[in-house]
Amino acid sequence: MIQLAESATEALVAEAASALAHEPTAFQAARRIARRLGAHRRGEIAEIGFWAPELLERRIPDGDVALEILSHRAPLALDVSRQQVSFRRTLIPVGRIDAWCFAAVEGMQAGSRGVVGDFYALVWRDGEGRERRVLDPLAASLPFGAFAPAEYYDVEGMQAARTDHAYYEAMRKGADGPVKLGPAANILQLHAPTATLGMTLASLARHVETLGERVRAGGEPEPADRIFLGYDAWQLLPVEPTTVYEAGPPFWRDLDVAAGAAAVELRRPDTTNWGYDVVISGMAAVNPALLETGRPDELVDLAAALHNFPTGPKKLILDVVYGHADNQGLDALNAHFFAGPNMYGQNLAYRNPAVRAILLEMQRRKVNFGADGVRVDGAQDFKWWDADAYVLRHDDEYLQEMSDLVQEVAGTSYRPWMIFEDGRPWPEEDWELSSSYRAVTDSQKDDDVFQWGPLSFAHNTPFLYCFWLNKYWRIREILENGENWISGCANHDTLRRGTQVSTKLNINTRLGETLMEILDKAYDNPAAQMLTYAAFPGVPMDFLNATARASWGFIRNQDDRWGVKVAAEEAISLEWQVDDYGYSLPASFRRLKELGFGTREELARFMAFLPALVEVTEYDLPTIATLLTEVDPPLAGPRPFDVPALKRIARAWMDDMHDYCNVSGYLDHLGEAQTRFMLDLREFRRARPWLRRNLGPGDHFDFRRPANGSVVFRSLRRGPDGEEVYAVMHLEGQPLSAFDPLSEPVPGLEGGEWRLLLRTPPIGADYEAGEIVLRDGMGLLYVRSGSGAGG
Repeated sequence: MIQLAESATEALVAEAASALAHEPTAFQAARRIARRLGAHRRGEIAEIGFWAPELLERRIPDGDVALEILSHRAPLALDVSRQQVSFRRTLIPVGRIDAWCFAAVEGMQAGSRGVVGDFYALVWRDGEGRERRVLDPLAASLPFGAFAPAEYYDVEGMQAARTDHAYYEAMRKGADGPVKLGPAANILQLHAPTATLGMTLASLARHVETLGERVRAGGEPEPADRIFLGYDAWQLLPVEPTTVYEAGPPFWRDLDVAAGAAAVELRRPDTTNWGYDVVISGMAAVNPALLETGRPDELVDLAAALHNFPTGPKKLILDVVYGHADNQGLDALNAHFFAGPNMYGQNLAYRNPAVRAILLEMQRRKVNFGADGVRVDGAQDFKWWDADAYVLRHDDEYLQEMSDLVQEVAGTSYRPWMIFEDGRPWPEEDWELSSSYRAVTDSQKDDDVFQWGPLSFAHNTPFLYCFWLNKYWRIREILENGENWISGCANHDTLRRGTQVSTKLNINTRLGETLMEILDKAYDNPAAQMLTYAAFPGVPMDFLNATARASWGFIRNQDDRWGVKVAAEEAISLEWQVDDYGYSLPASFRRLKELGFGTREELARFMAFLPALVEVTEYDLPTIATLLTEVDPPLAGPRPFDVPALKRIARAWMDDMHDYCNVSGYLDHLGEAQTRFMLDLREFRRARPWLRRNLGPGDHFDFRRPANGSVVFRSLRRGPDGEEVYAVMHLEGQPLSAFDPLSEPVPGLEGGEWRLLLRTPPIGADYEAGEIVLRDGMGLLYVRSGSGAGG
């Protein structure tokens, strides 16, 4: 029987009242109270708290506010697409103190790996007797998304069952206080839904475990294995709940709600999103569209699989998005969370003490799934309006508070490694020139806080001629100041931006014979990787879709109003990433084929008209549909075109591109030599942690002069034990005539005893020394021990 635990409820209200009365600031009071928000299992009692200032604004009396508990009458399945479920509905009175509402409840069923728990929300009646819900933004489990009631979940039980306790025991050994985790040697960034054919966190965890078993068996890894190996850390694109379908259907739809019962239509969440379109609500939970079982335990399982890897623990880095909310967030949270619109949707009200405290609590709970690092998206977006000075300020104090959070996992207290993406003054027009990429690292108190460096942030196009010399001034900054930067050209943003560049620009055709080959080689360039791993300080990061030479783009299928415009903006990626053969494969673009685009040529012709009409009509969909219908000869597709047809095409484009970007479709095409070289390069860097440091007085870096039509970088670095690393890399341009790399006029190169350690493909093992012709993407890496170093 579900009933109110009166004394426990009174204790919760009293604790909140004490915090409000005795904490020195409103923010400190809110932080103390925020730890009690959401749902917590305390033995047989469920303690549940909400922040609901809208109830005060509307002057809702206590008698019109209740905790709604929905208990499914029969076992609820989370692995079916659609179902109707009957719930027993119980309304429990709540205790209130100002905007805070609490209830302690006996008899609620807690969810676990094998059991779906009761669902809950705060409900209130308006002046006309209509009931409205306040959803829990701090929910631990949201099987039907952030716009549905939350599941009461046994988080403590989930943590107790994790299989990486030994990892945390070793971490805290000898520590007097919270352990501060430092940087990884390198990072693999990946998007969970396109990293495996299963498209879930569970399938990704199984993949890690399978890789571990193959490594333990001692066999030679295949190319498909190598792209995942040799990394110290895996960084997931955001795994928080994202937006839902603007035009429906909802994943939770009330059919009939009465005093003691509720009938609900449930749909299994199936949105596809790259992860950055968050609504803030539910950030402490896991996006249910990424869960095979619907259980948040899958994220714990992935962390444990990485921590238990047989060659040594791998760090898990979570990418968190707290700088902005999609406009759908307005429907999930009360208005006090927001500070007005921005280019993404909504700014957040960081100066509101309760909002500030709740956001930090969301972060703390999310990282407690077992992350070792946190990458903060768009840190330049954390801003507040200074009414005294009449200026918009960056909230660096809040960024410091994010870094100061202490995690508590498996009995171990620790502070994770922090990474910030901050390109301020981006998006101002001169950001490429004026951004220092050091705004956060310079302001934070810890010396191991990292930022994305200038070749990692936003717009990088290494497939255009003169890219590397145009960026040389930034390369010098990386060499001299980059030891706390993430380096590398390929990530979720740069590769996406690359597919949006006009194919009429000055493309480096020496990279390949087709646009697809050029794009693949530009972002998986052996010479550029040698530059990153053998010369640059900081921490190198690779993007899985780039190293797998898989497609990538802006993936989001929830749009209704702007979906056609998004598809039009992405249309150019058809030129960069899809050829006739790829389109013709039975598994490729099946939705668009069903709509009448049987060939790539037919789709390309339609996509050539669509962007032009979007611009010329200022996105007037009825006019666009009419004009497309009148094209002669007729376009392929669901003719005659109308607005619903255009929206179906846009949705099919997004869903088909999501499938087309799945790495599993590219594994058979991976090269033996390329993947072996890249893995060897990563292992080389991991064995030399001193390369993370900035160039010292005894190091040298330059490009070969005169250029004579080619960009050839030369790097000589010296380690603390006397080891020297010398690399020569051809980044772009004409072939470099035959020369001896060891006869270059590089200070300190003389003295002999250099050993050729790594050669980029297609340089074969038959080359040991002497003259060689280097072409675009080729490089050589030498090492010399301290005893052989020259003067």
